[in-house]
Amino acid sequence: MVSAGGMSGSVNLMDFLDEPFPDVGTYEDFHTIDWLREKSRDTDRHRKITSKSKESIWEFIKGLLDAWSGWVVMLLIGLLAGTLAGVIDLAVDWMTDLKEGVCLSAFWYSHEQCCWTSNETTFEDRDKCPLWQKWSELLVNQSEGASAYILNYLMYILWALLFAFLAVSLVRVFAPYACGSGIPEIKTILSGFIIRGYLGKWTLLIKTVTLVLVVSSGLSLGKEGPLVHVACCCGNFFSSLFSKYSKNEGKRREVLSAAAAAGVSVAFGAPIGGVLFSLEEVSYYFPLKTLWRSFFAALVAAFTLRSINPFGNSRLVLFYVEYHTPWYMAELFPFILLGVFGGLWGTLFTRCNIAWCRRRKTTRLGKYPVLEVIVVTTITAIIAYPNPYTRQSTSELISELFNDCGALESSQLCDYINDPNMTRPVDDIPDRPAGVGVYTAMWQLALALIFKIVITIFTFGMKIPSGLFIPSMAVGAMAGRMVGIGVEQLAYHHHDWIIFRNWCRPGADCVTPGLYAMVGAAACLGGVTRMTVSLVVIMFELTGGLEYIVPLMAAAVTSKWVADAFGKEGIYEAHIHLNGYPFLDVKDEFTHRTLATDVMRPRRGEPPLSVLTQDSMTVEDVETLIKETDYNGFPVVVSRDSERLIGFAQRRELILAIKNARQRQEGIVSNSIMYFTEEPPELPANSPHPLKLRRILNLSPFTVTDHTPMETVVDIFRKLGLRQCLVTRSGRLLGIITKKDVLRHMAQMANQDPESIMFN
Repeated sequence: MVSAGGMSGSVNLMDFLDEPFPDVGTYEDFHTIDWLREKSRDTDRHRKITSKSKESIWEFIKGLLDAWSGWVVMLLIGLLAGTLAGVIDLAVDWMTDLKEGVCLSAFWYSHEQCCWTSNETTFEDRDKCPLWQKWSELLVNQSEGASAYILNYLMYILWALLFAFLAVSLVRVFAPYACGSGIPEIKTILSGFIIRGYLGKWTLLIKTVTLVLVVSSGLSLGKEGPLVHVACCCGNFFSSLFSKYSKNEGKRREVLSAAAAAGVSVAFGAPIGGVLFSLEEVSYYFPLKTLWRSFFAALVAAFTLRSINPFGNSRLVLFYVEYHTPWYMAELFPFILLGVFGGLWGTLFTRCNIAWCRRRKTTRLGKYPVLEVIVVTTITAIIAYPNPYTRQSTSELISELFNDCGALESSQLCDYINDPNMTRPVDDIPDRPAGVGVYTAMWQLALALIFKIVITIFTFGMKIPSGLFIPSMAVGAMAGRMVGIGVEQLAYHHHDWIIFRNWCRPGADCVTPGLYAMVGAAACLGGVTRMTVSLVVIMFELTGGLEYIVPLMAAAVTSKWVADAFGKEGIYEAHIHLNGYPFLDVKDEFTHRTLATDVMRPRRGEPPLSVLTQDSMTVEDVETLIKETDYNGFPVVVSRDSERLIGFAQRRELILAIKNARQRQEGIVSNSIMYFTEEPPELPANSPHPLKLRRILNLSPFTVTDHTPMETVVDIFRKLGLRQCLVTRSGRLLGIITKKDVLRHMAQMANQDPESIMFN
């Protein structure tokens, strides 16, 4: 026996991994990243840049550029996300109006823009102008009568079907990942899961175009959730331009967290709410540096959208409101009731929607996504058109429900009986008895509420972009407005009751129905998503009024308590579990008294663990092991007899290392010995060249003992973002616990199907 070091040409025995080769350190699709490894790689990269920056001015400048690259990426994300949001808002405004008519002077003008440019528009008839013609006026020259109504009805349905068909076709053909809200997948990706193509350029393009189409079609969905997906696609695109982010999946997720904040910022015109949404709802790892950068990205995005001014009112959203009347302590009771309604609606919606989506996945229904979209669009359009509150876009509906009734309002909701002797300022109109219009609006709103509750259950989850924020807010706003009008009329007609006597005198402006609509909207959105802090801040930024924070907080907390009483999962977590994504929710508690030995593999009766030895396996042995198993990696031990743990080798890196060694290193054949030690093993003189793979070996894999409580193991997986954890006793390898094992064990303990966890 001679040492391999004595063979001809010690160059052939080099550790060829001293030079990096393509794809090392990357991950396969539908696999989880190793957060500790990514963090370590970034620390090494930063240390190298810092040491090099002292060598020359050029290296110092490169170091500065690297440090500033994060802020540059945030600036670019904010600019693109704000621009896309502005374009989407303008396009939706025009295409929604296109279902009802067209502008003769310029067909690309919406109804409002068309009448702005007309010199013949009067204030009383500001929605009517000669330049804007309904389809019945344009086609048969009739504006009134049954035939005109039927023609407008048919055109409304046809345009809705055309928009929906185009959207679902584009998604199916070009970007299947552009469907849905995107937030469940974004949450999963930010937790460390790889879904290649989900944040790609095609997804960005198709989602932007189809988002305009589906919102314009009148379906019960919103653009706010998908805007988070769009912003994250922007973040992924710009991070791929900088090696600091493109080569490190952990750093890339910091950029995506900030992009999510920018998405909510432009969706609601709420930069601070966007940052808190990213922190509370979607992000898994959110260091302080990401908080600052998220704030900057949200600021730039909001500023860009404000510069575009899509609604022409210098506001970032259509339903911005300002109230002038304070709220009173007695009103907390109806606000809390709205919170209870929001929690019940959230539970009902989540359970029914998940049941329908599960049915879609497990039956033939899922094979016909285009037909499903066409059927739902047809039903929506047929039922929506006769009711003015369902015919208009959901954002306009929310805007009308939020509005306070001023002297200039022409809405049916403001059709009160006025006192002819009233001489009060415009913004301080006293409570008045409801007129015919208010009562008509009440039953129309009641019908619209029932319709929205039912149709949203079937719409969310179809193969088109579909947000949930706006439909949820609409349900709450309708319920809230009706409660608000009820309280207002009660206070007016019974102002001598003890609850009204102290704060609601005759002739005073006591109750603001629009505020109830806003509180109801917050309650329903909180019930569905289980947001609290970010939700209150978003709603506060929408109104610009600090004094309404307490009602919003009361409703949001009540809504969450009520919804949590029926189940801890919000709609996004429920969809994550439905799809089988490996998401370890930090909000879930694990209280069972099980040990690592109960969960680790191999279990009793199973074949022994597949391992590599440090210096006794050939290339062919390792290739056979890789071919016969589908594990993501293999523990490396001293020998099969001792089972003393040395480290852990990733499957993908073993494959790449062997492939590259065969190409770049002479003498590597199937019976070459592979070794993971510093020094090569002693081999016979005529042996082929051995292959050194110490560089791909993780020498510090995370280990626990077999008696470690699973409560601790779950906490370690959550907080460190581990892919796997090795189980040892006195340094001897016993087994392995993967993230999938942890999730399956948690599902089993919660009496759920452990096989629903599909990915690792």
